[in-house]
Amino acid sequence: MATGTDIRTYFEGRWHKGDIAVIRASDHGAWLGTTVFDGARYAHGLAPDLDRHCARANASAEALMIIPTVSTQEMVGIVREGLAACPKDAAIYIRPMYWALDGGHLGILPKEGATGFAVALETIPMAPPDASTTLTTTRFRRPVMEDAVVNAKAGCLYPNNARMIAEARAKGFGNALVADALGNVAESASSNVFIVRDGEVFTPIPNGTFLAGITRARHIANLRADGVKVHEVTMSFEDVHAADEVFLSGNMHKVTPVTTFDDTAYPIGPVTKRVREMYWDWAATAG
Repeated sequence: MATGTDIRTYFEGRWHKGDIAVIRASDHGAWLGTTVFDGARYAHGLAPDLDRHCARANASAEALMIIPTVSTQEMVGIVREGLAACPKDAAIYIRPMYWALDGGHLGILPKEGATGFAVALETIPMAPPDASTTLTTTRFRRPVMEDAVVNAKAGCLYPNNARMIAEARAKGFGNALVADALGNVAESASSNVFIVRDGEVFTPIPNGTFLAGITRARHIANLRADGVKVHEVTMSFEDVHAADEVFLSGNMHKVTPVTTFDDTAYPIGPVTKRVREMYWDWAATAG
């Protein structure tokens, strides 16, 4: 992500200090965009769901026809080795990455077995608990499986996200609430979305247009264990306007309260605060 300068990189079997070069000009990933990554977090001395993030990196590679070269268990070990050299109180963004090295048939298919792999550990602070964002609509939509590799955390999907965020910022908002091909709410331009109404929680049902996140799943499990009803539903923008609370769920900051969606304002309410509290309580017990 290179939002800062405190970075360590695993490449070609060992850890390096700094943001070293790993992709060549003629690598398939640089030329044709066959890159995937995943994002995990280290904070408060914890790396929640690290194994799931590493497993998803391998699944994303397979979705782009890139042959994974590191098992989930091996990847977890590599990351933990890198984290051991970081300060205990650091907040680290953990990014395992694959890319295709060579072209196969017609130069377009990735060549089997020609795979690049790296892990970047980058110091990025966690957002304060009261940090929030605002949402607006965007004319850009989430693609479907027939149009893009929406079943992967693929770098080639992110220019569309960038268009959404740029449009939202031009309108004076922090993020965009994005529709799927049918006009239903999918997620924000960066993370999954939840709304709260009458003490119950609602989130768009996964329909193949967005990744149902690992942190999203953890919030759902924690809420249900706490006795809160959680519904995965087809959601309209009117549903969001009618909500009592709105929050985003993503790996980077885990919970981001939403205070405005266009002309509708929301408090940072008790359910949103409880979701954050439950997440870190769970992480502490999970190790």
